Amino acid sequence: MVIDSQPRQALLRRFTGLARSTPGRLTVIAVVLVLAALASGWLTTWSVNRQERALEDLATRSEPLSHAAQEVHRALQDADATAASAFLSGGLEPAQLRERYEADIAQAQAALSVATASSPDLTATLAAQLPVYTGLIETARTNNRQGFPVGAAYLREASGLMRTQLLPAARELYRAETDRVARAQDEADFPVVPVLVALAFVVALVLTQRYLTRKTNRLLNVGLLVATGAAALSLLWVTTVSVLVMRDVGDSRTASEKVDVLAQARIATLTARGEETLTLVARGAGQTYEKNFVEVSQRLEDLLEHAKRLEGGEAVDSAVRNFGEWQQVHQRVREADDSGQYADAVALVATPYFDSLDEDLVRAIGQARQDFSDEVAVARASLAGTAVGVLVLAVIAAAGAVMGLWQRLKEYR
Repeated sequence: MVIDSQPRQALLRRFTGLARSTPGRLTVIAVVLVLAALASGWLTTWSVNRQERALEDLATRSEPLSHAAQEVHRALQDADATAASAFLSGGLEPAQLRERYEADIAQAQAALSVATASSPDLTATLAAQLPVYTGLIETARTNNRQGFPVGAAYLREASGLMRTQLLPAARELYRAETDRVARAQDEADFPVVPVLVALAFVVALVLTQRYLTRKTNRLLNVGLLVATGAAALSLLWVTTVSVLVMRDVGDSRTASEKVDVLAQARIATLTARGEETLTLVARGAGQTYEKNFVEVSQRLEDLLEHAKRLEGGEAVDSAVRNFGEWQQVHQRVREADDSGQYADAVALVATPYFDSLDEDLVRAIGQARQDFSDEVAVARASLAGTAVGVLVLAVIAAAGAVMGLWQRLKEYR
């Protein structure tokens, strides 16, 4: 063991002696700088690619899926409100309402098929219970067309299924897809660690040049100067682009928040319409529905005010006006119904203000979605070429560091 350890100790002494010498130190510094250049370039490139993937996901997957989930909830809510409205006419419902109901069911099924691809577990309840709901509605229609009072009971059962199973499942799906959008926005945020690593590499190059200046009394080292310039340019490029992307992503958050608020407002509008209609369908026994209408209307008013604070616009202002007009007409509906003038109440409930409010919200949502898409597109354009550029600059920095230190090492031969 003593004989074996002697060569090892001699090798260790030789290595430590070399490391303490100036050529040895320069060699170690060269190796460290090359590894640091490649590590910084790889980490920054990975970060930029991660941002690009997140922005692509926002543009092509997360936001469209969130909209599809919203459409599932909206279409189901509108189908339920429309089915209830059709009952007020008695007998054979108007063709317009029937077409609207069928269009809502078709839209819900289409949007559900899109959402199922990413969230099969969340859409299982919707896929299973939607045929049950439509079957109950058809049974209710058949009885109502023949003048049987049991038709209203089937309608209430269908509406109960919608409220207790379908709509909660649709809300859960929408929340899951909205959270997916938020996660993608988080992934596209400012790359703190890569920027700090790149900054540390620039500082290491500057310190290396100062060390060489003290050792060789030479002010400039072309290789290290090139390496420092490439590293500084890479750092400036990534920092500038990341700040721009962070700004655009922040604006996209505002747009997505507005879409969410407006989507909730539209759903609340349809919910209130369903409660208003079911109050009349119940014929004197709809106090619960009226109470729900008041609660939902208050929530709708708060959501519209929230949308105005985020960034109003003509569509939101028009929605606020139509909501106020609808509330006034609803008071007249209740007065007519409570005084026994049922036909007048049914005639009043067909107010155009509900449809106008819904159209305003559709326009506002469309504008907010377009704002979101524009911000994401600008962010993606800002990142174009960054990953390749950073990688090329990292290779230049590594080559410059080797060249600069090799010039000094040759002097010790």
